[in-house]
Amino acid sequence: MGSPPGSRRSRRWRWISLFGATALAVTAGGALACPAGAAGTNVDFATHCIPPAVAGLPPIDGTTTANISVDNTSPKVGDTVTVTYTVVTPAANNPTALALPADIMTPTGKVALGGAQTGDVTVTGPKKNDPVPGYGTFPSFSMTGTFTVTSPGAITLSPADYNIHTSYILELDTPCTVTNPPAPVSQTVTATSTTPVNNRAISLDKASGNPGDSVTVSGQNFTPGATVTLAGRSGSTQTADTATATAGSDGSFSAPLVVNDKTTTGVVAYEGSAWSADAGAGPAAYVVNDTTPVPDGSQKLTTTVKAGTLSMSQAGDSVALSAVDFGQGGASTGNLQTVTVKDFRGGPAGWSLTGKVTDFTGPGAKIDAGKLSWTPSCATKSGSPSTCAAGSAGTVGSSGATLASTPDGTLTGGEFTVDAGLSLDVPAFTPPGSYSGVLTLTLT
Repeated sequence: MGSPPGSRRSRRWRWISLFGATALAVTAGGALACPAGAAGTNVDFATHCIPPAVAGLPPIDGTTTANISVDNTSPKVGDTVTVTYTVVTPAANNPTALALPADIMTPTGKVALGGAQTGDVTVTGPKKNDPVPGYGTFPSFSMTGTFTVTSPGAITLSPADYNIHTSYILELDTPCTVTNPPAPVSQTVTATSTTPVNNRAISLDKASGNPGDSVTVSGQNFTPGATVTLAGRSGSTQTADTATATAGSDGSFSAPLVVNDKTTTGVVAYEGSAWSADAGAGPAAYVVNDTTPVPDGSQKLTTTVKAGTLSMSQAGDSVALSAVDFGQGGASTGNLQTVTVKDFRGGPAGWSLTGKVTDFTGPGAKIDAGKLSWTPSCATKSGSPSTCAAGSAGTVGSSGATLASTPDGTLTGGEFTVDAGLSLDVPAFTPPGSYSGVLTLTLT
């Protein structure tokens, strides 16, 4: 005797619900493919999976085997690392006699960071899976995400919780959590600083002396135990006047340097076999007195080059940006009034020209300062000791950005012209009228 129609419908519903409830894995095209980049170590961890309530099934406790791979095992701070979380062996098989159709499952998950940088990386997989036969083994699946390196050092990556979303008959989720977190470490990346900070510094006990006199050079923040070369400089060229010192356990030293070269303009100290701005300090200003006797019947002629100032001037104090249409908005463009920078100081310091802007205010409304961007350019006058570098194109905003700069050096200075293309992104339905903001430039 057959079952009542209602009973058959109930059993049919229970079997259909299992399509989504028991889909605990997904594959990208069938067999497991090794992800691009450096593969990590396969690790096993206990997993607790909860089928959807409509399935009427108890939680599934099993073992997941997973692997974490990355596209770069030696990133620098600021780099973006792509992470691939591959579930090699899911915690369960298809427990039903019904086959699961293709392309119904979408995985998401987390990768746990540890060591020098902590947090979670969100990873997702494609909605793509091969059919899974009844009672069949679920194939492996991969999920991918990225994170930005913020700290130097060893960063560990461990598989964490994952979820399988199924889109077949119903939209259902099967979350799987690590029973005893964290899971074992599968991958490690070692991050380095983008530009090591050089805090080395030197000072002299006097600023001048006669040929053959000794000047005491004191240094701080050098590598403990390092051999440090002390050397005279004539402009950008090292002279023959050198000595060595050994940095103490705290990175400091104090040692004499005998200076004979009359063309000396400064003294430097550095680690290694040759001068490097990354491993050195200085130049500290030092001059050698000219004590050459004046022969009988001769006259000694002396002149002085006086240091000047760092200054800037502008070709004008207003810029009219192009108009935009109400309802369309878009880029309101123009050009910065040319700025001329004159650096006549004659010392080792470079300069930086920055700008920041206020909100653009108009008839009962405003345009946010962050809507203004620029594309800087900078030209150096021929013969200038320094070379001008334009700032990066991008947002100016109220916090400001660099328009142009020159680096520190043994001898700096010169004349420079600075320009920039301006673009204000006006929202489409900004009320008609005139809007103005103030762009302030600061030279330091």
